[in-house]
Amino acid sequence: MLYWAFVFLIVAIVAAVFGFGGIAGTAAGIAKILFVIFLILFLVGLIFGRGGRTTV
Repeated sequence: MLYWAFVFLIVAIVAAVFGFGGIAGTAAGIAKILFVIFLILFLVGLIFGRGGRTTV
């Protein structure tokens, strides 16, 4: 998911360089949303991933 956030960020940068403001804004918005979802899933994984392991 982080990969796709970076892909949309690069698309937004390239579109902005070539003057496509609408496409750049949309791609940047998608990149922000994907990055936030990645952060939430990462934090949930950190919190719930620690509890279930026991050593024998």
